[in-house]
Amino acid sequence: MSQVEIGREVPDFTLPASNGADVSLSDFRGKKVVLYFYPKDMTPGCTQESCDFRDANAAFADRNTVILGISPDDVKSHNKFIEKHGLPFLLLADTDQKVCKMFGVWQKKKMFGREYMGVVRSTFLIDEEGRLAREWRNVKVEGHADEVLAAVKQ
Repeated sequence: MSQVEIGREVPDFTLPASNGADVSLSDFRGKKVVLYFYPKDMTPGCTQESCDFRDANAAFADRNTVILGISPDDVKSHNKFIEKHGLPFLLLADTDQKVCKMFGVWQKKKMFGREYMGVVRSTFLIDEEGRLAREWRNVKVEGHADEVLAAVKQ
């Protein structure tokens, strides 16, 4: 069950980040934040999505927008992922899925007839005051970073 709603302030949270610090959503007040939730470091879809955000990072930065990636992977895994693909933004480690659950992206999934809990790929745009401006749930990777950038430009 999601605790976030478009137009409402997003509850603050703090997670360990790939830079070795604990990072809070409130650290970015005054900037827009693109929060993208992805299932797993180093997997093909997550790599493509992260690299698409990487390639558009300067365009987001030009519009006072910070990108943050969140997955259940730990910081060590995030750092390998960043190093391998040259990601210029922070990845946050939600190892207990607390923030994933808050955003309603930790859900039952099915693959090859097997059911399991995992992250449903989703992205959230948070405005400068900390309110949820847009959400994209069950994202298809292709063209997604461009779609989010277009929303930021509006």
